[in-house]
Amino acid sequence: MALSTLRIIGFILGIFLITLALSMVIPMLTLLAFDRTDDLLAFLWSSLITLAAGVVLMLPGRPEHAQLRPRDMYLLTTASWVVVCCFAALPMVLIQHISYTDSFFETMSGITTTGATILTGLDSASPGLLIWRSMLHWLGGIGFIGMAVAILPLLRVGGMRLFQTESSDWGQKVMPRSHMAAKYILLVYVGLSALGTLCFWLAGMTPFEAVNHSMSMISTGGFSTSDASLAHWPQPAVHWVAVLFMMLGALPFTLYVAMLRGHRRALIKDHQVRGFVGFLLATWLVFATWLWQNSEHAWLDALRIVAVNVTSVVTTTGVALGDYTQWGSFAILLFFYLTFVGGCSGSTAGGLKIFRFQVAYVLLKANLQQLVHPRAVIKQQYNGHNLDEDIVRSLVTFSFFFTVTIGFIALGLALLGLDWVTALTGAATAVCNVGPGLGPIIGPAGNFSSLPDAAKWLLTLGMLLGRLEILTVLVLFTKAFWKH
Repeated sequence: MALSTLRIIGFILGIFLITLALSMVIPMLTLLAFDRTDDLLAFLWSSLITLAAGVVLMLPGRPEHAQLRPRDMYLLTTASWVVVCCFAALPMVLIQHISYTDSFFETMSGITTTGATILTGLDSASPGLLIWRSMLHWLGGIGFIGMAVAILPLLRVGGMRLFQTESSDWGQKVMPRSHMAAKYILLVYVGLSALGTLCFWLAGMTPFEAVNHSMSMISTGGFSTSDASLAHWPQPAVHWVAVLFMMLGALPFTLYVAMLRGHRRALIKDHQVRGFVGFLLATWLVFATWLWQNSEHAWLDALRIVAVNVTSVVTTTGVALGDYTQWGSFAILLFFYLTFVGGCSGSTAGGLKIFRFQVAYVLLKANLQQLVHPRAVIKQQYNGHNLDEDIVRSLVTFSFFFTVTIGFIALGLALLGLDWVTALTGAATAVCNVGPGLGPIIGPAGNFSSLPDAAKWLLTLGMLLGRLEILTVLVLFTKAFWKH
């Protein structure tokens, strides 16, 4: 790889680190507001170290005539997530006095919007630390990516390519100019975050709790300010607000932009959105009826509890309302299946994504018709697009390596001594970016703190692979990528 290319990548990473350093001012201001100056130095030193690293990376400058090729964006995308996590973990080390392994795990979980945690005692934790965890979700969800897309065009780099390399999803550009798209996306993201804060506050949370949970829900992250997650707030209004904003975060943000540009029915007409909402509603009703018949909950209470937990798992948010692993084997198995579903393409959610299931159904239906009518020419379309060979190959390749990745990580965790439930569900929840797994150790009532360090690093890799949809990272390990 050419030196000029590495200089450009270093220059952009420097911008990311400087932005990260400046964002640490928010936890500092929070600590001052709460009169908790004991943790102020931790963020100050972390910010200065991150700022210095960013300046060092930018010092060589950007080469005048060098341009990043599309394949260089794969390296930039992966490197940006890893490098940002390395420095974003510093405040946790200094405040919590935990190992760098635990800090990096927590940070990667935050910035990949996974929501798996090793921390306890959140109800009395430093407000600076709590707001920092939520900010990692917010930045990792879409704010950080939107900022990158806004900056890259200024450096004469195709900003939309970063969206394409971050995800193997296919779709239409809603605007011809990527920096305009980024501005609209950030406007929507900030607007929804502000609206979420207001709704949580009106529902019964304090302003500080409302800000944290709004950032967590809209980014489909899952970090809370309480060890009990949403069960800490008994108000039903809080739970329904959480459901609403988890769903909003799992919808395609490009369609929000399309609505702002005058396409008022963009969300309603989209097959993926309709499939996602329909799937959630059907699962709520069936599961709530089952819980109502097999528990002492009234039907409306059962519906609320199911809606929170099902939406949390499907959108890969990871908050919980009670320990659903106590509901019996049917519920446990159903939640395991829901772990893989995910939200919509172009959202902050992880998982396989709804559109892949829909495309798979279209292909299955076409193949069955072909068996009955071998000579017929069967049209395969989804959401108004022809399903050409590239799309089908991408879907099959991703789905295969998605499954294989979970299998290998689960095998590695079992090799490290974890029981099969913890190993399998831990691998699945990491790669799907869901958060809690199943079982007494990493289930919704537990956390990941007791796992060995090697297991935490393996799960951290799973989170990164899942967030970048695997192929973006795997391509870096091919000979063809490093050849001129």
